[in-house]
Amino acid sequence: MDILILVVVIAVVAVVAIGGLVVTGVRRKKTPRLDRSAPPPTITAPPTEPQVGEEAGPPRAEERRTIEEVELPRPPAGATDAEAAAPPRPEAPEIEVPAPTAGRLVRLRERLSRSQNTLGRGLLTLLSRDHLDEDTWEEIEDTLLTADVGVAPTQELVERLRERVRVLGARTPTELRALLREELLALIGTDLDRTVHTEGGVSSEGVVRPGVVLVVGVNGTGKTTTTGKLARVLVADGRSVVLGAADTFRAAAADQLQTWGERVGARTVRGPEGGDPASVAFDAVKEGIGENADVVLVDTAGRLHTKTGLMDELGKVKRVVEKHGPVDEVLLVLDATTGQNGLIQARVFAEVVDITGIVLTKLDGTAKGGIVIAVQRELNVPVKLVGLGEGADDLAPFEPEAFVDALISD
Repeated sequence: MDILILVVVIAVVAVVAIGGLVVTGVRRKKTPRLDRSAPPPTITAPPTEPQVGEEAGPPRAEERRTIEEVELPRPPAGATDAEAAAPPRPEAPEIEVPAPTAGRLVRLRERLSRSQNTLGRGLLTLLSRDHLDEDTWEEIEDTLLTADVGVAPTQELVERLRERVRVLGARTPTELRALLREELLALIGTDLDRTVHTEGGVSSEGVVRPGVVLVVGVNGTGKTTTTGKLARVLVADGRSVVLGAADTFRAAAADQLQTWGERVGARTVRGPEGGDPASVAFDAVKEGIGENADVVLVDTAGRLHTKTGLMDELGKVKRVVEKHGPVDEVLLVLDATTGQNGLIQARVFAEVVDITGIVLTKLDGTAKGGIVIAVQRELNVPVKLVGLGEGADDLAPFEPEAFVDALISD
């Protein structure tokens, strides 16, 4: 039995040994033998990645230059490090030459005559009736009220017309037109000072200061646009102007004002959006003094007049500006089409700052010309400027005679 086991073990060992020899032979056949007599292979380096400042792809034909050989744009002499590092500014737009005031008045008078004579025609038609009874006089009152003349001025005008028609017996169209012209001029007033005061003066320290004009009003009346148009009027008259973008609460208000200024070569002083309006106004006047400008126009914030915070801020702006000297003019911008709402705005603003003049915008294309009479009666402040269109030069001094003549023209 032991001999049998020994024979089996010897057989297993022999089989394993023979299998190992076979596997080793197969591996030797698969692996090529190294030919030591052959020359070593040539190794090619992989292409390098382009470095910063180098071009990817084939090299350029022209010779590369060092940084010292490259001509770089140089900042202007005297520029600070911050100015030198700042990106180049876009070129300023070409400066326009605004239309002269005289030619502008002629054009606006013609436009007013075409668009505003609804009121005058209505009154003349009623007054030309053969019999002026109570119903006719009531229609005359209604016509005046519809034109936003106001209750008290309407009653006053009707009473005077009734008395003069009765006493004088004026009946012809020419007589009635002359009569109506006299009474309307009496209501509007021809002896009021309608000059926009921009003369400036000399401070107690002997420093010459520019004229300072604050422009106030609610958003939507054309306040910022009016400020820009007024700058054009002043530039057309040969005055140098600095604009103060103190309406920091309305998005893009400063951009809008700056665009107006750049068109006529007037610089705009502005601050960060949502910043302190009084600080911007103060800096604008300071810059105006430093540049020896003739006039500084300050466009103030114009949120709804029902917000007490805005009114307080407006009073602060005026007080801060007056540290440089007195404010020469405070112009309230009103939309002529708002009627009685415009009178409410006028009352609120007049309680905060001393309004010295009124600017009526959008006076064209409407029969609401009576607002001129109503707002003057309400504030005892003259209308000084009127806007009669969307054009850049559609702002002109208010002339009572031209206004009334336009109302009652044929």
